Amino acid sequence: MRAGRGAGRLGFMSRTYAELPRLMTVMTGDEKHGPSATSTLDVLWVLYDQVLRVSPQTAGDPGRDRFLLSKGHGPAAYYAVLAAKGFFPESWLAEFGSALSPLGYHPDRNLIPGVEIASGSLGHGLPLAVGLAHGLLARGLLTPRVYVLVGDAELDEGSNNEAIVYAGAAGLPNLTVVAVDNQSSSWGWGPGGIEAHFAVAGWSVTRVSGRDHAALAAAFRVTSASGFAGPQLVVATVEGKA
Repeated sequence: MRAGRGAGRLGFMSRTYAELPRLMTVMTGDEKHGPSATSTLDVLWVLYDQVLRVSPQTAGDPGRDRFLLSKGHGPAAYYAVLAAKGFFPESWLAEFGSALSPLGYHPDRNLIPGVEIASGSLGHGLPLAVGLAHGLLARGLLTPRVYVLVGDAELDEGSNNEAIVYAGAAGLPNLTVVAVDNQSSSWGWGPGGIEAHFAVAGWSVTRVSGRDHAALAAAFRVTSASGFAGPQLVVATVEGKA
């Protein structure tokens, strides 16, 4: 029987980054979207290993940080990291995509401990993150941060543009977007890249290598601890379209 949402696992030993490739190879099938998943692997690991204030034991705590995977059509890396951190048993990975498995081709928040939103239809995660960040502030929860991972291509969706402009105007200080940029946007970004699109709307922006764990961790520490009173963007550059 599946453990309850946020339940800890007795005797669990956290895995290391070096073990993630093995965990990912356990998941098979045409719907795995391997390149899409691997483009996010390092960002996900750094977030869950060094940044996010959430664990299997605190996944239901109102004071936890929230992570939203908007790029949900390639969740294999997400599942591998969650399993490595003990949110659910590693044995689930072998059942990826099967009829009775909680690990579907798109993550489902009602079935998978630690998952905050059901995603996969691109362009929804950022608007949801904006609403969630606003809601936390309205409830007086000033400590939790909301992190949302988006792909550069899904930023073509109009719903994202509305969310970017609104979040900048509202000055949401508890929102961090990490955009995995593998040059997949249909029309490109022109001068200034993705950063210019966010900066003009009032966001703080930075770009780092999406494979450099130290640079990613430093960027997230700066955004979460800076005195900038507004939403923040970290662009993580990776090679290869996905």
